[in-house]
Amino acid sequence: MELIGLERIESAAALLAPVIRRTPVVASRVLSERCGADVWLKCENLQRTGSFKPRGAYNRIANLPPEDRARGVVAASAGNHAQGVAWAATSLGIEATVFMPVGASLPKLAATKAYGARVRQIGDTIDEALDAALDFAARTGATLIHPFDHPDIVAGQATVGLEIWEQLPDVGTVLVPTGGGGLLAGIAIALHRLAPDVRVIGVQAAEAAAWPESLAVGKPVRAERMSTMADGIAVGLPGEVPFAHVAEHGPRIVTVDEEALSTALLLCLERAKLIVEPAGAAAVAALMSCAAEELELRGPVCAVLSGGNIDPLLLTRIVNHGLSAAGRYLAVRVTISDRPGGLSALLTVVGGTGASVVDVVHSRTGTWLAVDEVEVALTLETRGPDHRDDVLTALTEAGYTVRVQD
Repeated sequence: MELIGLERIESAAALLAPVIRRTPVVASRVLSERCGADVWLKCENLQRTGSFKPRGAYNRIANLPPEDRARGVVAASAGNHAQGVAWAATSLGIEATVFMPVGASLPKLAATKAYGARVRQIGDTIDEALDAALDFAARTGATLIHPFDHPDIVAGQATVGLEIWEQLPDVGTVLVPTGGGGLLAGIAIALHRLAPDVRVIGVQAAEAAAWPESLAVGKPVRAERMSTMADGIAVGLPGEVPFAHVAEHGPRIVTVDEEALSTALLLCLERAKLIVEPAGAAAVAALMSCAAEELELRGPVCAVLSGGNIDPLLLTRIVNHGLSAAGRYLAVRVTISDRPGGLSALLTVVGGTGASVVDVVHSRTGTWLAVDEVEVALTLETRGPDHRDDVLTALTEAGYTVRVQD
């Protein structure tokens, strides 16, 4: 496979310059202190349509010959790629059809329609939607716009790397959320050509990590499991084009768990004032959870925030998950006497610790309870891991048997 060169990336950058936002890089003091190096965030969550995807989609569609443009384009996606294709095609005056799973997020569905695509919902998975898109392309002659497995897509995503180098010319390490590999490959290519000493690290969700095994065996291998909140990087099989470039340039791959993803999203929201989806927060999650010797950071460090499209309902659940993971929520079940003053005594102990009660639920129906007992489920707001431990210690010392809930 012929590898993409710097000239092709610069050509993509020139094509995209009038229509794509040059997203900012912003400093993160809290991450800098944690990592012992200056850390910057490349805010692709502020890109058009809320992710980096329009870069590759526009570059791919704009390079189609006139006869292919006339037949339109088709894509399959549950989110960011759908919006990127819809926006790019409409901007270029080309008809776009996007197949989305029946269970696709309502905000992403509405946004894709608003950007001008004809949306068809079919199947329960992306694979089923992709099959429908391939059938549509075969019947109509429309060009399938793959989310990551095409040189024009990779060249478009590579412009993120070009911008990072221009905005942070002394950058030493770049961390990139990684699914199918288009963004990772593009950034690795650009930085290898411009600054070969820069360390590029791809970050995958541990529950949807196809890249470590693929690189180990030398070819794309399908992930054994796909169960992560980071749906934007939940790709079962790396693309052939991205794989060839990643294998050539050798960026490191690390994985992060679900707690790290939710905690990173919460940090972006609280400290950077940026709304980021779980996949978009993967690079920050690595900085927060991976050992220093694993990352081998060279400063300055740039973490790419690849997207910010998140359903508000999901955001609420993930923020709660992140607060719990960060020691800011504590849910416990405590058995107390079902007599006047029993609950008051329990809450007096809690109040003495300085924790705030968020919720109280009584249960008298458990088979494990004596007739004069009641189980109280408490949700408490705490000030961090140390305070959380202090609350548990105080309850235990007061004679209560406490069960901590996940």
